Amino acid sequence: MSIIAVPSPVPSASDDAESLRKALQGWRADKGALTRILCRRTAAQRAAIRRAYAFLYREPLLNCFRYKLSRHCLLSLDFWKAMILWTMDPAERDANLVHEALKKKQRDETYYMSVLIEVSCACTPDHLVAVRRAYLALFGCSVEEDMLVRLVSSYRYEGDECVVDMDVVRMEASQLAEAIKKKKQPRGEDEVVRIVTTRSKSQLRSTFQRYREDHGSDIAEDIDSHCIGQFGRMLKTAVWCLTSPEKHFAEVIRHSILGLGTYEDMLTRVIVSRAEIDMRHIREEYKVRYKTTVTRDVVGDTSFGYKGFLLALVGRED
Repeated sequence: MSIIAVPSPVPSASDDAESLRKALQGWRADKGALTRILCRRTAAQRAAIRRAYAFLYREPLLNCFRYKLSRHCLLSLDFWKAMILWTMDPAERDANLVHEALKKKQRDETYYMSVLIEVSCACTPDHLVAVRRAYLALFGCSVEEDMLVRLVSSYRYEGDECVVDMDVVRMEASQLAEAIKKKKQPRGEDEVVRIVTTRSKSQLRSTFQRYREDHGSDIAEDIDSHCIGQFGRMLKTAVWCLTSPEKHFAEVIRHSILGLGTYEDMLTRVIVSRAEIDMRHIREEYKVRYKTTVTRDVVGDTSFGYKGFLLALVGRED
């Protein structure tokens, strides 16, 4: 559910391109103007603005942003990084996020796996196909070549005719419980991976509901209790992203702003990638779980143009 407040009437793409050009002039760009324009446009409208800008000024808009990123002080880096991600086509953005996460894998495997699972499980099957195409076009190899993970390669049919097989639901709920609680590994892990990577989201929701009914606990709670290490963290993230993505993303936002400093890459990734999908649900989950709001925590932990940009995408919270 998008929270982007598009103005009415919407200026033409050419008018927006001209306004952006003016905002980018000089040593200090008008970050407020950039935010007011681009954070109130849909992905399709932003794509049209990029085309108009390239036609009018014979240079890509993203290159202008990258130039500003390269010459500005540290106080502006987070703003420009966020603005570049937001202005990208969504599939192009996610392909870049996966590629950047891959480069961080050796020093931060948790970040790498979170990005991979988010892109693979929290988005639609068609979007994942688009991400794979964008990755190949941008980086000259398939995402599967860079990371041999079945989540990335699978396609989950989610059409209107996607029927839940209740016999399979009962069987696989039992298999999941045995693998998670009795720790039958590595064969148990293989069974869990097979189920999570091959079933439709509607099938998995029914399986996890049956798990709760048969075993008296939520599967995510049992994963926390019985699965340790990287596999447990990955499995819980996949379960939440597949069936209740707002739970995962609310937790990521919270972790990104706790303690000293802010994990800006993490915070930016979530807010930019979910603003047009389910930010309203994330805000509601965040308020219930943490007894505060995303807005309040963003205000308390960020500053200047970066703060204004994030608040524009989070939207108003009463």
